[in-house]
Amino acid sequence: MPRPVLTALHVFSLVLMSVISDQPAFALDLDPAALRARLVVPQEPAGAITPTAAKQQLDATPKPVVVAGRIGARGMEPFLDGKASFVLVEIPADDHANKPGHDADNCPFCKKKNANAPMVAVQFLGADGRPIPIDARTLFGIEKGADVVVRGNGAFDPKLAIPVIQLTAEAIHLRR
Repeated sequence: MPRPVLTALHVFSLVLMSVISDQPAFALDLDPAALRARLVVPQEPAGAITPTAAKQQLDATPKPVVVAGRIGARGMEPFLDGKASFVLVEIPADDHANKPGHDADNCPFCKKKNANAPMVAVQFLGADGRPIPIDARTLFGIEKGADVVVRGNGAFDPKLAIPVIQLTAEAIHLRR
């Protein structure tokens, strides 16, 4: 009997779900304003690197890292509903990507350039060790396409079918 073939999308979804999903925690005791005040830092953390540079520095053992990226997931939804988690991709470095209305998901130049760049699956954990059960869009006031800098502990497993850095975050800076 033939075995089913997993596409990169399926593998990414499985990895993302294993990294950032868990049994739902109760949001009743959480104060979103207090969490936001604790997690959002006004100054950009020093030493921010790209996802590509982070991939080169990390291995399967989590290590401290500061990553600058753009919220996006190459044509997929970058947020998990009801969780303080999202996906980052490389911030395009060339001028054409900075034009208003540019959509890297539909730009052939950006697609080609970022084909081998890793995505970063970011999650913020509560005191119970589970993902904070507040949607990142609500908690941080972010949306797809926003540039952010995230500080935390990251790991990269080169054995995965697609390159994904798993980042358990402790702080976020919103670039304006």
